[in-house]
This record gives sequence, C-alpha cells and structure tokens, in this order.
Amino acid sequence: MGALYPTLIVGIGGSAGALNAYKALLNVMPANTGMAFVIISHMNPIAHSQLAEILARHTEMAVKVASDSMLIQANNVYVIPANSDLLMENYNFKVISPRSGRNKQIDLFFTSLAAVMGDRAIGIVLSGYDHDGTEGCKQIKANGGKTFAQDMSAEVNYMPLSAQHSGNIDFVIPLDKIPDKLKNLAAALKT
Repeated sequence: MGALYPTLIVGIGGSAGALNAYKALLNVMPANTGMAFVIISHMNPIAHSQLAEILARHTEMAVKVASDSMLIQANNVYVIPANSDLLMENYNFKVISPRSGRNKQIDLFFTSLAAVMGDRAIGIVLSGYDHDGTEGCKQIKANGGKTFAQDMSAEVNYMPLSAQHSGNIDFVIPLDKIPDKLKNLAAALKT
C-alpha cells in the first residue's frame, strides 16, 4: 500500500450529543496516524451542515465533506454530506442523494466499509438515540475489523448501548484512550 492509502479506515457514527464526542476524539488524535476518519452524523436533510468547518478547529488533519468518487486518503477526516447515504468502492466514496431513509446512514457506511476494508475497517459508535451502527458493527466484526462504543461519557447512550448489547463491540473505552488503541491495532496489522 502506498503512503496515500490509509492503514485503517475508521468510521465514526453519531447522532444526538455526538458533536462534543467528535471534537473530543479529534482533539486527542494525532494528525499523522496513517489512518482516514469518516464521520457519519445524523443531520436534518435540509440543514446546511457546518460540521466540517467546526471539526477542522479540533485537528491538524484536513477535514473535508465527502463527495462522489473522492479518493479516501490517509491523515484526512471526511464528513458525510447532508441528505445523503455514503458508501465506499475501493478507496473511493460513493454518495447517494437523497438519503434512502432516516437514521440508517451509519449502518450503511459501516457495512460498505466492512466489505471493502475487511480487517482494516474500524467502527466507532458514539452518542445518539436509536440503534444505528449496531448492524454495521456486526458486519465489521464478521469481516475481521474492530469495533468501539463510547463509554458512559456519551451524552445520549442509546446508540452505544445498543451496539454493546448486540455483542459486536470489541472496546468500550474513554474517548481519550481510543487513539492509542487504534495505533496498536494498526501496528498489529503491519506484522
């Protein structure tokens, strides 16, 4: 794999209460991990999202709104576009707009991520209502990847707890411990 391609692609899903979790995670994530981070946030379809601009203040990595056919590169953060489903084909995004339904964007992206990346897929479920992300984590684990759920720091714990109760979560740890765990997982893959 060239330096352009990420060692791991980390899908990060959240909904209500997840903005603070995204910021906290990016604040502690080094800018040179060799990984790519894809944030799948539930947003009102008519809302103009400034999520990428907000998150750019919390990392030295480039933060971009994902677009169709965009190459997924290491040391970048990507944000789902409003009113869209986001999928992967090889190392490129596929954007489907308008979105297919409400509150299933995390499962859709995680399932696509699992199929493309196998043991190089990571799913992280953060704060939110409902159970989006649970099925996607199951797919990531089935394809050899690793999964995380936010610990009790989640402002709204329905989504992380749903994922945990499914039995498909590898790590429930504080947000500030996730970067070291990701680094260890990436190092283990290189051997």
